[in-house]
Amino acid sequence: MRIRLIFILKNKGGYVPFHHQYLLTQLIKGILLKGGKEEYFNYIGYNFSGLKGQTKISRNGLHFFSSRVTLVISCMNKDFIDYFVKNVFDFPQLEVGNLTLIPEMVEEEQMIDFENVNKYICISPIVLTSPKFNDSEGKKFIHPETDEFSDLLYESTILRMNQSKLFTPEQLKTFFKFQLVPDHSYLVKIEQSQKKFARIYPVFDQDVKYEVRGYTFPFTLYAAPEVQKFVFILGLGAFTHKGFGMLDLANIDPTKRTKEYKVENYI
Repeated sequence: MRIRLIFILKNKGGYVPFHHQYLLTQLIKGILLKGGKEEYFNYIGYNFSGLKGQTKISRNGLHFFSSRVTLVISCMNKDFIDYFVKNVFDFPQLEVGNLTLIPEMVEEEQMIDFENVNKYICISPIVLTSPKFNDSEGKKFIHPETDEFSDLLYESTILRMNQSKLFTPEQLKTFFKFQLVPDHSYLVKIEQSQKKFARIYPVFDQDVKYEVRGYTFPFTLYAAPEVQKFVFILGLGAFTHKGFGMLDLANIDPTKRTKEYKVENYI
């Protein structure tokens, strides 16, 4: 399931770094620890977006000028979502970077019936592999239109699906069809305008800072419906529990497929 946490922005004009996933990772980790439920202290079965709202870019990063800011968080485990939401609303306000956020409400994104072919956009960068310490491999550029790009994502997806224990070995063997096809015209347009669809981002793992290359572009994914649903909920690629690889469906307004989300016995 995917939910949208909506916060009132107390200080319009406040800012966060352009890439602030590591700040959100720290915030989410703190909220999970505060709740005191040990089974979620090191839980990684979730994915989340960056903060969404009306922004302007400056040297300091992203300045938010909307009255509200949204965070999308997604997980297969409803108990985890309930636990997280309960603990978010235990705080009168939260701080992310220079932003002061007041929890206001929660919406649930209703699931669609996934098919073998779906078009997606990235609402956080896709990272292909987990880097090793003092190794530049994680920053290597691999063009999205190569087979290597799609193959690396297939391998990581099947590995994560196996680790989730949500699928039997027999089921996993049937998920051999997997092909990611980038929107070629988008890539050409970005390159011609001298903009970037791939950047280097910081990520922290056990207090060690790594640098990874993240990719952001629209694409079509050819895969079994079960695989489509898995990556839509739990993200695509590496470091999904640190806010990378979150997707959304292309050409579909998520606000038109939401409903109020209530946490029983919590709010």
